[in-house]
Amino acid sequence: MTATGTARAGDPERGTLDKAAGENFPVAPFFLPKDWRTDLVAVYGFARLVDDIGDGDLAPGGGDARLLGVSPEEAEDRLLLLDAFEADLDRVFDGTPGHPLLRRLQATVRRRSLTPEPFLGLIAANRQDQLVTRYETYDDLLAYCELSANPVGRLVLAVTGTSTPERIRLSDAICTALQIVEHLQDVAEDLGRDRIYLPAEDMKRFHVQEADLAAKTAGASVRALVAYEAQRARELLNEGAPLVGSVHGRLKLLLAGFVAGGRAALRAIAAAEHDVLPGPPKPGKLQLLREVGVTLRGEG
Repeated sequence: MTATGTARAGDPERGTLDKAAGENFPVAPFFLPKDWRTDLVAVYGFARLVDDIGDGDLAPGGGDARLLGVSPEEAEDRLLLLDAFEADLDRVFDGTPGHPLLRRLQATVRRRSLTPEPFLGLIAANRQDQLVTRYETYDDLLAYCELSANPVGRLVLAVTGTSTPERIRLSDAICTALQIVEHLQDVAEDLGRDRIYLPAEDMKRFHVQEADLAAKTAGASVRALVAYEAQRARELLNEGAPLVGSVHGRLKLLLAGFVAGGRAALRAIAAAEHDVLPGPPKPGKLQLLREVGVTLRGEG
């Protein structure tokens, strides 16, 4: 391990927040007001940590487990860690949490009058990942996205004080689309974790077997399946895109970045001829900027 890696392993809070730079979409870009950035980083820290627990990607050394009151002997039990994390979340609302990322979140929760529900949804999604590794129908996948993705958009609206029922509906469409895009990019990685987020009914329709997803490159059937799911994500992004036009100023630019990121990723998948098995197709910065412009103009 490098000196930097050792430092991050010894500082779970910093190690988790440092992952923001590698995300597909901006977490708290510089052009936002400082108080928004502070609170969005706090929300990101929670979401990133709960995903790392669910995926078994915590920093080595067991620092996060200790902070959550879990012994080294039990630190590999993801469900136990998620239970401990939920108990520490409870203390965000009625006490003093043990994990520094949740202590950071507590200030945001109080400042923005946030409720537990979206945070509990993200924990529930990661708990589900330990118990459910296949999805029979598209509706089943949408129900999972309701837990794993939609709470993030709802938190962004809450932090920026712009929540309305219609904006939440549009945000949910965008977040579900982004989750599906991420699943398409990460088919091979997810299979390595024994998870498949392509609905079984669609795999059957396109004559795709699980073994086909383990190949180094995608055959025609897998490519057709990926193209089909990509079109669903594109339609959801288009459904949610009016959210961008419903707000103003720097928030409009942030939300345009989310939509544009999804659209640019879909273009990258299409440019790879829907062969996602060698690794996640990633858009270039120029393509992303073009999509931001298209989204801000209300096109696409």
